[in-house]
Amino acid sequence: MATMTTTMELGNTKGASIMLTSGASGRINALFSLRAWKSLVMLINAFLLLLVLPFRRRKVVTTEQLQSGGGSGGSKVVRVPAALVPPRKCVDKEVAVRRGLAIKRVVQESEDDKEESLREYSLFGTSRGDTMFSQSWTPVSTKLRGLVVILHGLNEHSGRYRYFAKQLNANGFKVYAMDWIGHGGSDGLHAYVPSLDYAVNDMKLFLRKVLAENPGLPCFCFGHSTGGSIVLKAALDPKVNSSISGIVVTSPAVGVQPSHPIFCVLAPIFAFFMPRYQFSAANKEGVVVSRDPQALVAKYSDPLVFTGSIRVRTGYEILRIAAFLQQHQCKLTVPFLVLHGTADNVTDPKASEKLHREASSTDKSIKLYDGLLHDLLFEPEKEDVLKDIIDWLNRRVQC
Repeated sequence: MATMTTTMELGNTKGASIMLTSGASGRINALFSLRAWKSLVMLINAFLLLLVLPFRRRKVVTTEQLQSGGGSGGSKVVRVPAALVPPRKCVDKEVAVRRGLAIKRVVQESEDDKEESLREYSLFGTSRGDTMFSQSWTPVSTKLRGLVVILHGLNEHSGRYRYFAKQLNANGFKVYAMDWIGHGGSDGLHAYVPSLDYAVNDMKLFLRKVLAENPGLPCFCFGHSTGGSIVLKAALDPKVNSSISGIVVTSPAVGVQPSHPIFCVLAPIFAFFMPRYQFSAANKEGVVVSRDPQALVAKYSDPLVFTGSIRVRTGYEILRIAAFLQQHQCKLTVPFLVLHGTADNVTDPKASEKLHREASSTDKSIKLYDGLLHDLLFEPEKEDVLKDIIDWLNRRVQC
């Protein structure tokens, strides 16, 4: 009979003074401030105009129709409002710039890391036809003992976890990381997520590739914030559950609620009609993700980090996956470690406590860091957080 291993810790850490504000994270809670109400009125007016004014129509032609003559000759043509058709050329150009920068960084930084790690990048395609960017760090001299697959958080990218990956390499773990849709070097409008189920399915596909390349090695998944939610939802799939040895999540987006309940009613409507719209009022002053000023400067000066206002559909998808996990977290059986700062004002640490309490896993641990904020791996106490993660992984792999 399995023995239950449940650990709960509370770290004592004195917080430093908050110096810089976040430009990208924690903005769902600000969606219905006074400024947001003004934006909402403008949205309603625009929506009414959309209903009153005649649509311009644009043909949508399939590849088969193009090959047979551009859709002429009696073939069916689907017509949609031109306003709802994304500017594909602009998005493609933006993706090309981001992907080029992501590749350039891998090439440049791999030269600096060559004594410790072999760093490489690769691209893979999805069933939707999207191209996803991924990268890996392989230990140069350390014996390989396991694998870690990293899922970054909202608005950031996999390259931000370079230091974490190198620390894992030093302990014998080969690291893989992918940029999910609309992020980093992957396809999609920057920070626009049509469905987080896309990211979940892409992670499953990526995981299968990683396991196929490394048969026999124990594999763990790591996710931060929304990336943590993606990992948690994927782990509910029995096939994923049976193929991994455990998961680690930091500040998972399991408890994310808007400050006004009306957003829960309006979000599905505006997410459908104006999914890419950005709430400028969502840049809530005073919301920070780290107490390290240098870490904040590095994050928000990074062109691969999205610093604009949250897009309506993206915000709605985060609320949707959080609600799903709250309903189904009791079904989670994979070994897991959840870490959260008690001063996190982006995602709710109490939701992580509830996740730990309700999950059916017989091997589950939680640690709350007193006074730490959202980006635990970029806090002044990051070395303590890294040690806790690596110690947990080391106890679950064979020497």
